[in-house]
Amino acid sequence: MSTQKYIKVYGARENNLKNIDVTIPHNSITVITGLSGSGKSSLAFDTLYAEGQRRYIETFSAYARNFLGGMERPDVDKITGLNPVIAIEQKTTNNNPRSTVGTTTEIYDFMRLLFARAADAYSYNTGEKMVKYSDDQILAHILEEYRDKSIYLLAPLVSSRKGHYRELFEQLRKKGYLNVRVDGELREIVADMRLDRYKTHDIEVVIDRLKVADKDEARLKRSLKIAMDQADGLVAIMEKDNSALKYFSSRLMCPTSGISYPDPAPNDFSFNSPKGYCPRCHGLGVISQIDADKLFPDKKLSIYQGAIAPLGKYRDNVTFGVLQGLCEMYGCTLKTPIKDMSAELINAIINGTETTIPGHLRDDGVMTAPTAFHGMAEYLMFMGQDDDDKGKISEQFSQTTICPDCHGTRLNKRALYYKINDKNIADLAGMDLKELAEWFDELPQYLSERQTKIGSEIIKEIKVRISFLLDVGLSYLSLNRSSASLSGGESQRIRLATQIGSKLVNVLYILDEPSIGLHPIDNIKLINSLKKLRDEGNTVIVVEHDKDMMLASDYIIDMGPGAGRLGGRVIFEGPTAELLKTDGLTADYLNDKKKIEHRTSPRPGNGKFLTVRGARGNNLKNIDVKFPLGRFICVTGVSGGGKSSLISETLLPTLTAKFYRSLQKPLPCDVIDGIENIDKVIAVDQSPIGRTPRSNPATFTGLFSDIRNLFVELPESKIRGYKAGRFSFNVKGGRCEECAGCGYKKMEMGFMSDVYVRCEACRGKRYNRETLEVRFKGKSIGDVLEMTINQACEFFENVPVIMQKLRTLQQVGLGYIKLGQSSTTLSGGENQRVKLATELARKDTGNTLYILDEPTTGLHFEDIKVLLEVLDNLVDRGNSLIVIEHNTDVIKHADYIIDMGPEGGSKGGMVVSEGTIDEVRSRGIGATAKFL
Repeated sequence: MSTQKYIKVYGARENNLKNIDVTIPHNSITVITGLSGSGKSSLAFDTLYAEGQRRYIETFSAYARNFLGGMERPDVDKITGLNPVIAIEQKTTNNNPRSTVGTTTEIYDFMRLLFARAADAYSYNTGEKMVKYSDDQILAHILEEYRDKSIYLLAPLVSSRKGHYRELFEQLRKKGYLNVRVDGELREIVADMRLDRYKTHDIEVVIDRLKVADKDEARLKRSLKIAMDQADGLVAIMEKDNSALKYFSSRLMCPTSGISYPDPAPNDFSFNSPKGYCPRCHGLGVISQIDADKLFPDKKLSIYQGAIAPLGKYRDNVTFGVLQGLCEMYGCTLKTPIKDMSAELINAIINGTETTIPGHLRDDGVMTAPTAFHGMAEYLMFMGQDDDDKGKISEQFSQTTICPDCHGTRLNKRALYYKINDKNIADLAGMDLKELAEWFDELPQYLSERQTKIGSEIIKEIKVRISFLLDVGLSYLSLNRSSASLSGGESQRIRLATQIGSKLVNVLYILDEPSIGLHPIDNIKLINSLKKLRDEGNTVIVVEHDKDMMLASDYIIDMGPGAGRLGGRVIFEGPTAELLKTDGLTADYLNDKKKIEHRTSPRPGNGKFLTVRGARGNNLKNIDVKFPLGRFICVTGVSGGGKSSLISETLLPTLTAKFYRSLQKPLPCDVIDGIENIDKVIAVDQSPIGRTPRSNPATFTGLFSDIRNLFVELPESKIRGYKAGRFSFNVKGGRCEECAGCGYKKMEMGFMSDVYVRCEACRGKRYNRETLEVRFKGKSIGDVLEMTINQACEFFENVPVIMQKLRTLQQVGLGYIKLGQSSTTLSGGENQRVKLATELARKDTGNTLYILDEPTTGLHFEDIKVLLEVLDNLVDRGNSLIVIEHNTDVIKHADYIIDMGPEGGSKGGMVVSEGTIDEVRSRGIGATAKFL
């Protein structure tokens, strides 16, 4: 722990930082702001966090460091007063389908413990409460209930299972048992005794026959022990003149049907454990199955005419021969239209049949052998194995559906029949967090004395963790929400809530734009959470552009003055109040001297509409929404209000399926009218443009192909006979083979994420010496990749085909990034703007629908102003634009607003208000209207 009052950075030169010195006070909230590319992340993450991480690894033993490799020291002279560092970055979320909000926050782990120790078990057969007896209780019960009655003492061995059980009867005979009760009938065990193997059976062995009396207590006790040893803790009693059984068990047992559960453990409630997960979907909650509508796109056709899409028209081969035999078994032929076939035959075609298909006469007169048919589902899976992308073929004809056995709960039948206050663990995981918090608040009054004693500490832990999630504005999430479906901002706030819950002190927290995806009403909760971290004795550094966050901070570092090589300097550092007295770009926006212009007269549009009717996916409440075309439409509302469900999961997949045959399944809605009013749809989201260091803005935009073609046309290339492949770092020949054209080498870090180290052979240039000898205006292709967009614009000013694409990247405010900058180093906002620039460089039709998801992510006020000019230009050319956004400047700039809500989660999913900004503001309905 540092006893100093400040973190002091001397001579930071990482990336574009210009040898800067910075002082950051401890126990404060410090905001680092500035234009995109001005050096904020270089200071916060590449300098402070990297040095904190390096110092931590230096504390490991030499043996451990041997596995991790040495971490390179950031390019800085000295850092003093640095506390242990925790970075909560805005990287893309965990894509593991087994990871949920509950598992990430550990709330689900506590709930599993609570259910294993304090829940009541119920029978999944009868719904009755399970009972459990000690050996003495069973003995006393029999002596009391069956006194002076003749009884059979039975050990249940088989319950509702198929088989002939010849070996079981033989073992019992050898042990000396004489009688068994099979399917309710008492029978003597005889040699070679067997049952019908295809029927289900119940088998109990007769341990003893006696008349119950006190004098036989010792015998009864001995027989009970033998029965319970044979039947794993279960015993059944049958009166001589009454065939009904009464069950007793030392385990949890249903008193009527006799089924018993083992003592529960936390693993029994885990969907990641074989003990707890649903055996059908293995704990995923969904299964993939063949979609009949995709397999038979035109049901008027027959199999002979090509009704089965992956097979095509009839050919004389084995597959069609088997199908011919199958059709004949059901009384039709290959020439029968699909619509006239029975449901049983359709099911047999898809899933196969246990019956052997008879042989048929081929066209060449040869009779084929009888064969089994396992169905088109298995056939497609087999075809997909030869495909480069395994399973791609089967994916085209399948759909993901909720598991019919567990109905999406992920758990097996037994786990769902443990309940606390009439709720099972899946019921609780499905509630939104606000509702769950209320349920736990009311729970103590419904618990027994035993449950209260066991569960009070666990319930306290759960409530504390839920409260932290509510504090950061995540009340609309549920514990069973998949981590892969969370936005960058949501996953960041979940990690923030987990950190607040860990109660660490004297720690330096570095956050990367935690306000992403937050409605202004929720932003206040986030700021209060950061203040709570600070007040507990921690230092908080936030890389942020949000006005409210800046004004709530204690200290501000403003980077600039420009971006890229024009940035990397500290324009201002000091208390927030002092910044407001200065004259800088950030200060001017905070003081309202500079403003983003708000729209005074909305565009009228082209009079046409796109209308979604009956949208009811996720939390949408069967709503109808009209989108006026030819306008800038902003979809807004509280976090969890239903914006993404409506736009990204209902409207967009339906349009992409129509225009591009996309396979993504949209959320349910009745119909979308007016699709004929647009001729293409372009979605620009924040997903990475690539997942390896090989992808970069130049390759993604297609710019690099033009640059390679330019180098091929140079005289030196023609003399040497170089083709375009020579200048590709992905093809052998011109690239550096030491790093395979990557410029970096990947170091496996064992249990930590991989680290990329610069290649020593080419020094990060990607190419071999011969390729780098070809130069255009004195620069090799390696030098060109190291240029920023702004530098490249000056360098290629006389090459129109390259300039067109470069100018669009410059227009969206990306002039500071390098042409060859690895996609792994780009933020979500930068990825989105690279995609936007790629689309802008293409010719639009004047009738295109653009859909953007929070394009202001990572943008300074000045950058937002530039972006809005680009978007206005698109709409002015006749295109339509739908933007999901929380930034009030963007909302005020829109022609039309659709406000979702009124709250998040189950209390959202409705259109609260819609219309022009003046109409929404004048109604005053919903959370957004208050901030307009």
